[in-house]
Amino acid sequence: MPDNVLARESQWLPFLKDKLGTDEDTILIGHSSGAVAAMRFAENNKLYGSVLVGACYTDLGDEDEKASGYYSRPWQWDKIKANQNWIIQFASTDDPYIPIEEARHIHKMLNTEYHEASDEGHYGEDTGKTEFPEIVDIISRKVQE
Repeated sequence: MPDNVLARESQWLPFLKDKLGTDEDTILIGHSSGAVAAMRFAENNKLYGSVLVGACYTDLGDEDEKASGYYSRPWQWDKIKANQNWIIQFASTDDPYIPIEEARHIHKMLNTEYHEASDEGHYGEDTGKTEFPEIVDIISRKVQE
């Protein structure tokens, strides 16, 4: 993804649409800022579905997050839900960056298929986990429904 440090909406959303060709047959898998981008993308674009890992819906008081542009307006939760067949969400109570209340709020607003762990941190480097077979299993099941 371009601009991977600030992950600005102004660069990521056009990249998803114009460079990657994201459309109604696409399953977006987003981690952290990527999950936030997936939600914002789904406000105005159809997707097949999305997987949100370590997502938040506020800037958490962080200046870089605020500068990304994702949090400058209210969320259009109904559009995010309506523009895709399903949303799967992964969160962990021991995430050092995203308070679990953020994930639980997203789950409530989007009625996601919600998976809450207690030992996954922010999923990835902080836990040493380099593979996520659960995502493959769940997506396989979802596309066969």
